[in-house]
Amino acid sequence: QVQLVESGGGLVQAGGSLRLSCAASGRTFSSGGMGWFRQGPGKEREFAAGITWSGAIYYVYYADSVKGRFTISRDNAKNTMYLQMNSLEPEDTAVYTCAATSKHTLVPPTAAGEYGYWGQGTQVTVSS
Repeated sequence: QVQLVESGGGLVQAGGSLRLSCAASGRTFSSGGMGWFRQGPGKEREFAAGITWSGAIYYVYYADSVKGRFTISRDNAKNTMYLQMNSLEPEDTAVYTCAATSKHTLVPPTAAGEYGYWGQGTQVTVSS
C-alpha cells in the first residue's frame, strides 16, 4: 500500500544539524499522518515528532525532548516528510524511523501502534 524510504542519517558533532527525509510512494492519503520515532542504545523506541494533514491543513507535534530543536514538515506534492534536526546532542543518537497512517487525528499520534506503515530506519550518531 505505502512504502517509506528514508535518507539523511549520518554522523555529526554535537551542536550540528542534520535533515532526514522520508519519501512515501504508493497510495496517497488526502488526510492522515506521519511521524518520526527513534530508538537509542539501550532505550525503548520513542516518539520524536509527528505531522497530520487534512487537505492543505497541517498540524505538528513534538516530544518534549526535541521541542525547539527539531522541525517536522511535509511536501505534499512530493509525498515527502522531513525532520530538520538542529542543536544535536549525543543523547539524540538513535535509529530514526519514519511511519505513516491513513487515520487522521487532530494531534499527531505518539503511539507506534497507531501507525501502519514504517520505513527501514536510518542511523543518526552525534559525537561529543
